[in-house]
Amino acid sequence: MRDLDQLFQALQRSRFRASFHLNHKDSLYLQQRGLAIILEHAEAFIAGRLAPAVIANDGQQTPMRGHPVFVAQHATATCCRGCLFKWHRIPAGRALTLEEQAYVVVVLERWLRQRVQD
Repeated sequence: MRDLDQLFQALQRSRFRASFHLNHKDSLYLQQRGLAIILEHAEAFIAGRLAPAVIANDGQQTPMRGHPVFVAQHATATCCRGCLFKWHRIPAGRALTLEEQAYVVVVLERWLRQRVQD
């Protein structure tokens, strides 16, 4: 797991990661539901789609759009176990610990909070 300031600086240097932005529909959804509800969704998505030791469709389990959390996952490289290893040094092949799941949600929260302020 990485220092968040260093992580976000590295993400900004990645053309692919920096290209993700919330569209109007996702921004509106975030505003209407509120960050607390969106983070509850994030916890459920992480637990169900990212935390298991074996993921049948790893690398394809996170849609590119359709929910603010999905966009945030791609922007922060928390979309699949390969990206979690490459960007966050969290190894694949085992279930994520509760601490690692919480870390992913903190990363997503930071990215989403920046979007709420924009």
